[in-house]
Amino acid sequence: MQEEKLFLETLINPKTQNTAFKQLVASYQKPLYFHIRNIVLNHDDADDVLQNTFIKVFSNIGKFKGESKLYSWMFRIATNESFTFIEQRAKKQGISNVEMQQKAILNLEADVYFEGNEIQIKLQKAIATLPEKQQLVFKMKYFEEMKYDNMSEILDTSVGGLKANYHHAVKKIEAYLKNN
Repeated sequence: MQEEKLFLETLINPKTQNTAFKQLVASYQKPLYFHIRNIVLNHDDADDVLQNTFIKVFSNIGKFKGESKLYSWMFRIATNESFTFIEQRAKKQGISNVEMQQKAILNLEADVYFEGNEIQIKLQKAIATLPEKQQLVFKMKYFEEMKYDNMSEILDTSVGGLKANYHHAVKKIEAYLKNN
């Protein structure tokens, strides 16, 4: 924790800020990208949201209070930016968030950056039937292999609540896959 505190000081100090921020981007670019990609599904959209996330982090680093880990704070920003992106895109197209997600799943097959097969597409369709919170918890646990403690900090939810969400998500996905 002391190491993070020192790093934060270099992020806030105008003399060391640029170098520290480059280091921050180098350390977190990949995990944040995959977190965002699991939510928005499209590579180009994930890149856009990632860029917006880092802009927000850079702009607001001085407001970071250190009440959570820097990692958790950035993942919370990435999560919020991802959902905002989906909402704005859906609104622009005059459709619901759910319809937007269905459209994104259909586009996965044409996405050259998507490395999944028919089973992955089917899994994505099953995930899309879940409530938003269960989707997010399932993706963070299943795809990102994130620990419940970290998810709890990022999503500001109890570990017990997250475990329940994950359990319900798994049951619903199993039922979907069995019936489709």
